[in-house]
Amino acid sequence: MEIRFEMNEGIKTKFLSSLENENERRSLAFEKWQGLGNDFIIVEGVKLAPELVIKLCDRNFGIGADGIFCPAPAQKGGDIAWDFYNADGSTAQMCGNGMRCFAKYVFEKGLVKERKFSVETLAGVVIPEILSDEQGGKVRVDMGAPILEAAKIPVNIDTPQDFTVEGFSATAVSMGNPHCVIFLEDDKGGNTRAQAVEKGIRIELSPIFPEKTNVEFAKVISRSEIQVDVWERGCGITLACGTGACASVVAGVLKGLLDSKVRVNLPGGALEVEYAGADANVYMTGDAKKVFEGVIEV
Repeated sequence: MEIRFEMNEGIKTKFLSSLENENERRSLAFEKWQGLGNDFIIVEGVKLAPELVIKLCDRNFGIGADGIFCPAPAQKGGDIAWDFYNADGSTAQMCGNGMRCFAKYVFEKGLVKERKFSVETLAGVVIPEILSDEQGGKVRVDMGAPILEAAKIPVNIDTPQDFTVEGFSATAVSMGNPHCVIFLEDDKGGNTRAQAVEKGIRIELSPIFPEKTNVEFAKVISRSEIQVDVWERGCGITLACGTGACASVVAGVLKGLLDSKVRVNLPGGALEVEYAGADANVYMTGDAKKVFEGVIEV
């Protein structure tokens, strides 16, 4: 049977577990989307067991993705909500690249009617705006204000914007999920990709971060442009991370390295991020593209 329901009847859900009814094969309709190479599976009308999330995200034996989104009914006055899973089966709080993909999907499917709408996430309400209808068109997301307090990020230190981890000077920021941002200089291990690959997992699992952390290694090109490589919590090295790009700009502004509008270059492409400092919100603009759709037996 195909598990799919229309939103205009209310989002109905069915719990799918890879461990239940092993002999019963079920068909699951899905779409695959990507934002700067950060790729996601989107399915409707289901809640997924962690074991099944891991299987679907597996790049050799499944569809392959950095995570999975499931549209869900809003519970707190928003227009829509999502259930969001990391590739390791854990529940995730927020994802900037994923939010752009999710926004384009639910708008194109008619699950929301306006171009600017609110999405309830575990990190709070996020407001995306569809700027272009074309394939790969731009989406601007109001990411809200960054969280800078140690207990709310969370980090087990008193100076979250100025501490040392694995020998690096670092800044901790939450964009609804925790980030550790490290700016590199050419004479001090300036290869952002190599450092993310080598040090990412160690920093993610550092006792400084009680809920683990995403890790960004960044390099300043100019006051309006940076290069960033990301080790994502629960995923590892990825081609891009929207919240990581935002956290990097916030950290750079706080350190006096960057202006308020910054081009963030990631391996998968570039994002435009705006942050005026103090209590300002962070705005992220980038594309979102449908890759393909299909049905998989689970």
